[in-house]
Amino acid sequence: MDVEALRTFVAVAETGQFQAAADELRISQQAVSKRIAALERNLGVTLLVRTSRGSRLSLDGQVFLPHAKKVLAAIEQAEQAVRPGSRPLRVDVLNRRISPAQAVYGFYRSHPETDLDAVTLSNENAAQAAQAVLEGTVDASFRALPAEQVPAGISAERLLDAPLELLVGPAHPLANAPRVSPADLAGHRIWIPGIRPGTEWAAFYQALSEAFGLSIDALGPNFGDEALMDALADSASLATLVGRGDRYLWPHTHDLRRIPLHDPTPVYPHMLLFRSGDQHPVLTALRDHLRNTASPRTPHDVWAPDWADR
Repeated sequence: MDVEALRTFVAVAETGQFQAAADELRISQQAVSKRIAALERNLGVTLLVRTSRGSRLSLDGQVFLPHAKKVLAAIEQAEQAVRPGSRPLRVDVLNRRISPAQAVYGFYRSHPETDLDAVTLSNENAAQAAQAVLEGTVDASFRALPAEQVPAGISAERLLDAPLELLVGPAHPLANAPRVSPADLAGHRIWIPGIRPGTEWAAFYQALSEAFGLSIDALGPNFGDEALMDALADSASLATLVGRGDRYLWPHTHDLRRIPLHDPTPVYPHMLLFRSGDQHPVLTALRDHLRNTASPRTPHDVWAPDWADR
């Protein structure tokens, strides 16, 4: 059934005049007549009876009118539901402890009126997250994805570099260092439980290991962040890597140390994936916020995988 014909029928029914309906819809009176005639042919009934004073509803028209109005109201609600800005922006931040979540939270704090929803697609890799964006499950996702792996219809913008830091217990040989270089970590065991083959973070840590000759592994079961903190506190040899903006908590008695990395500083290149041409106003505001708050890059002292800027 032609929606515009329904809309025209309701306009004629409410104004009582074909010309008045034409003026309201900004079409010609001839177009109004054609739409009404087509609608009546489709239904097999007469909906409007012309009189010397205009038109009136037939008995069938009186029965049909409330249903036509409900259909138009439902269509309006459906259109409104998907108009840019009419619903919350859904952003995948991967993990609520790490930099993307903190960045989106910072954006929300500076724009408290913003309607957004932070979700975590923690079981999906970058390719699966990009597909979720493409299908509309989420509007955007923070991932590290080489340009050649970005699917058609998706835009990727590198908006958040997360500098890495070394996290160790008080007995570790590097515990009192004010800062260390990646080269200083050679020979030390770096344990990052939870790295899954085929994920973008597995590819990142593999590239980091190869670039600086590091021993990074995920051996053993992953009992969660708290268990990792316990293991670091009790060990004189174990270390892990965390992002500078990541939020981890541990008991004061653990006395864990966060040590900046430099010369160069490895950064995890979070790219914001979103549908090309997406006009959601909150997405635009988020991208602007991330650009304005990003730390200036100093390429001579920053390391990222070769594929990060391709």
